Amino acid sequence: MRRGAPPAWLDAALAEAELRAARAHGPGGQHVNKASTAVELRFDLTASPSLPESVKARLARAAGSRLSSVGVLVLVAQEHRSQALNREAALARLADLMVLAATPPRLRRPTRPSLASIRERRLAKARRAGLKSSRKPPGPDD
Repeated sequence: MRRGAPPAWLDAALAEAELRAARAHGPGGQHVNKASTAVELRFDLTASPSLPESVKARLARAAGSRLSSVGVLVLVAQEHRSQALNREAALARLADLMVLAATPPRLRRPTRPSLASIRERRLAKARRAGLKSSRKPPGPDD
């Protein structure tokens, strides 16, 4: 998902993330019941000094339901059997979200339909109206 060079502030922002291990859910037998392989990543979006305000706003929109009411972004990674791989996956997901939020949205330039397309649309409407009027039964004066 990342394109080009990462923003200069990305490494500092990733260092602010707080990682915590927890027990994973789902099938896995004894291993899943004993080992804490799932990783919960918490990133305090509102208190982050390394993120620009514009990126914070876009990241909050992109986070959706993963953003708590106090402004903490919570990501859970438990797709791998090892804690190290889940830690890498969580950090990669956070980095992808930040890079996505770092790119400002493209502004929409309003355009006007060409004269040819306006004429074509009107002709099509007239053709359709003619077709529909030809389906009507003849009136009393016809």
